[in-house]
Amino acid sequence: MAAQFGRRLRKGAATTAVAAVAVAALSASQAPGVTVDNQGRQVAGADASQGANGTGGDGTVTGNSRYFTDLPPLESPNPAPTAGDDTPAAAGSAEAGIPATVLDAYKQAEASLRESKPTCNLPWQLLAAIGKVESGQARGGRVDAGGTTLSPILGPVLNGDGFASISDTDNGAFDGDSTYDRAVGPMQFIPSTWEWAGRDGNGDGKKDPNNIYDAALAAGHYLCRFDHDMAVQSQMNASILSYNNSTAYLNTVLSWLQYYRKGTHEVPDGTGTLPSHNSDAATMPSPDPTPPVPSPPSSPGPGSGPTSPAPKPSPPSTSPSTPPPTSPPTSTPTPTETVDHLADMGTGKLTATAGDPFTGKVAVRTEDDADKAVAKVRVRFTIIGDTDTTFTGGESVATGVTNRLGVVTAPVLVAGEKTGDFTVRVTVVGRVMSGLGYTATVTARQADALARTSDTALTCVPGGEFADQVEVKATYRGPAAGKVAAATTLVKSADDATENDKGPYFKDADGKTVRALTALTTDADGLLKVPKLYADDTTGTFLLRIATTGGATLTLELTVAAAAS
Repeated sequence: MAAQFGRRLRKGAATTAVAAVAVAALSASQAPGVTVDNQGRQVAGADASQGANGTGGDGTVTGNSRYFTDLPPLESPNPAPTAGDDTPAAAGSAEAGIPATVLDAYKQAEASLRESKPTCNLPWQLLAAIGKVESGQARGGRVDAGGTTLSPILGPVLNGDGFASISDTDNGAFDGDSTYDRAVGPMQFIPSTWEWAGRDGNGDGKKDPNNIYDAALAAGHYLCRFDHDMAVQSQMNASILSYNNSTAYLNTVLSWLQYYRKGTHEVPDGTGTLPSHNSDAATMPSPDPTPPVPSPPSSPGPGSGPTSPAPKPSPPSTSPSTPPPTSPPTSTPTPTETVDHLADMGTGKLTATAGDPFTGKVAVRTEDDADKAVAKVRVRFTIIGDTDTTFTGGESVATGVTNRLGVVTAPVLVAGEKTGDFTVRVTVVGRVMSGLGYTATVTARQADALARTSDTALTCVPGGEFADQVEVKATYRGPAAGKVAAATTLVKSADDATENDKGPYFKDADGKTVRALTALTTDADGLLKVPKLYADDTTGTFLLRIATTGGATLTLELTVAAAAS
């Protein structure tokens, strides 16, 4: 931290240095108790990527990639700078300016999360703070009118050289690298995280990490997972650390959050202030000229003495003077590296009625090439397909860690309203290998009985309208069957379900005659009120048949007769 603050301090500002240290101390006091290395990265203690429910996360959004360490000015920002103002506060106002499209994306994401996850209490200023630290607000707002960056924003290659080692997971589709992954876009998502966390924030039908609307909404959902509440400081800290697992990163984000909360304003796209210091600046190797080749030492001869030139000292080096071994030292593989395949652990048939929890759960075991169990391996469960089914908690992805028997079970699946099949895919986090896929099915709500709620005779005069609307109640195995699909048809006879061509009828939205209605649904109490019925000039007894999903049917008599004189 000292090195990073030193790079940020303005020349000749002694009081600024004192205040900057105070800001760091304040921010650090809010961070969870963790042990960090000299780069501020967590190395011991609680796993910051774990949620409140104890479910392990699957790394970080950025793969702990590079971020900007510039701190906000110590002056409080003005909501809007005055033209020509050269006071010290004007400098703060420049830093407080957020490009218009980027600012709009943050605020739209906050509004969306307020509806979908109101208990998260996500402030848009937190997204702005992360966006500032990750990409300098999309490089000062270099985005088009739709919010897509004008050129790719890519993090460093995650090949293990100073950063995490993450082999390619997207065939280069997002980051252009088919060997290793790289963080992508204004919010710096690695492809493997974007695969499940990506969102369509601008409604164009695509989930693009290079689009600030999509990326901001995805970041908001990521921060709010595990039911974290951003109004609780410890939960906010845990969410920020799951974005980039570094205490220095946490402190920098909190500093910008505090700054933006004091006031900000929009500036034209492409004119935002750009940061200049990276988190890895202290560890990046500086250009190294070709080292001089040392002359071989000469043996002292008979004429050698004090007047002989002394050998040149070698430049200081931390490397050993002896050549490195020809073969690299062996290291113990991690549990994840020993996994060869996944094995099913008796996962049964995955079916549920719309709106209900699934009775079956997905359970797998991680095994090595000898079919032996491997414990302490992180496994990801992902819901794939056109479905609104989620895991408990409302997410489409969940992770867990295998127990000592190598077994891990997915959280309970909760069916949405969309019926049909979807897939639950199971993969090992951090490994490129074949996974397992399970087909799950959501069936429509059903009713097995229908009964009319009134016994009033259904009569009408020719050319008139029926006084009472037909109302029925649907039940399934006794209790009311709510939200069940139903249809009603005026049939020719009890034995002929063909639509009648005379007698009572309904009216469609244009007032035209129709004798069959579909897309009807019972309410939460299982009640269905059939639309108003009318009669043509034909007299007689007619039949109205109501049917629901699940096979429940009810046939009612309708009488059309002249009024008694």
